[in-house]
Amino acid sequence: MRPSMLTALIVATALFMENMDGTVISTSLPAIAHDLNQDPIVLKLALTSYMLTLAVFIPASGWIADRFGARTVFCSAIVVFTLGSILCGASTSLETLIAARVFQGLGGAMMVPVGRLVLLRSVEKSDLVDALAYLTVPALLGPVAGPPLGGFITTYFHWRWIFWINVPIGLLGVALSLRYVANLREEVVPRFDFKGFVLSGVGLLGLISGLSLIGRGMAPGLEVAAQIAVSLVLLGLYVRHAGLNEDAILDLRLLKIPTFFAGVAGGLIFRIGIGALPFLLPLLLQIGFGLTPFESGSMTFATALGAMAMKFTASTALRRFGFRRTLIVNAAVSGLFMASYALFTAGTPHWLIFLALLAGGFFRSLEFTALNALSYADIDPPRMSRATSFASVAQQMSGAIGVAVAAVCIQLIQVGFGDATLHSRDLSLSFVAVAVVSSLSMLVFIRLKPEAGDSLAARAPASEEATAAAE
Repeated sequence: MRPSMLTALIVATALFMENMDGTVISTSLPAIAHDLNQDPIVLKLALTSYMLTLAVFIPASGWIADRFGARTVFCSAIVVFTLGSILCGASTSLETLIAARVFQGLGGAMMVPVGRLVLLRSVEKSDLVDALAYLTVPALLGPVAGPPLGGFITTYFHWRWIFWINVPIGLLGVALSLRYVANLREEVVPRFDFKGFVLSGVGLLGLISGLSLIGRGMAPGLEVAAQIAVSLVLLGLYVRHAGLNEDAILDLRLLKIPTFFAGVAGGLIFRIGIGALPFLLPLLLQIGFGLTPFESGSMTFATALGAMAMKFTASTALRRFGFRRTLIVNAAVSGLFMASYALFTAGTPHWLIFLALLAGGFFRSLEFTALNALSYADIDPPRMSRATSFASVAQQMSGAIGVAVAAVCIQLIQVGFGDATLHSRDLSLSFVAVAVVSSLSMLVFIRLKPEAGDSLAARAPASEEATAAAE
């Protein structure tokens, strides 16, 4: 096996652990809420607290990797993430669970972005799509195994064990990394942008946590509005700071690159809707339809199976249709599948739900592969660490915002129907709302040039394709 592909598989260990952790906890949220005497909607804080930590600390990941070496940071991050998992399993209240998730997020903030940076610096751009496929196929085993495994453990044992399964995986990841991953670092590292780190970190933290606090009376409405307003001011100050500082921690000049802008901005919008699914699906199946965690997980893992199937055809699809056409059409198709989940009822055959989730995961995976590759199509090597940090922040923001948007939708629908408790229709209609949000990403992808990303997909120019067809 080529060294670059071996590196991809090792980095995938970290992705496997993080992705499985996320899907396992999503499946178990209703049971955790019951055990901790909390409203299931309030348990969204267990998801968003982790994502918030990632959004705050990921901007520093590129600089830290350049300064101390990618392998050193990557291994240390896996250790912190694993320790955080142990603390999550030992939590006895919502507060201690959130604190453990924040600590776990400190590891995740360095683990995945630095792992992706190692891969991007190890492969040629012409091999990037295939390398990402090698990276994501093992990583997708996490979402495949996570829902049924988490449901089985929660139903027949105890939800605390879902966090401790990360321990042997983390040890394996550290061992493989120390043996096979090069300790890449930059010769010249600019000074750390502490002012930018504070402005962007506090701004993002305040904004997303403010969105998460909307509704359910967790904080007075005036305080939440003030928090969001102050956060927007801080982010505005960061934009001004970044415009005057070449070493800004989040390089906003990257957004002037059309392919990077489309991958980050369009991906942010698309992922907001997708980020709501791990929150909405278990609630619909368990609270709305009365399924056990194991029954729920045995169906929701279909999305990951569909995603794995697409990884084997993503390169072919992108070479045949190009990035622009693929992203536009696939955003619409993915939105339709998400909206179709609103048609599920307690009487819908389980095999039909499984097939719908399978097909939806298939098309969403193609969108993710295209977005992940396109974002780095025109990034030169010296700016790669900043680009990976920026893109990773956007991805984590979208996930946290997606959960917050889903929760707000549920609450608004409950108010509209006058529901004092959670009903399946409150959850079903929320799928339509988040599907609309994801579909709006098409407005960003339409601005791409037809040849965008052709260097990655190894497509022939349009004139050459026409000539070949004529022959």
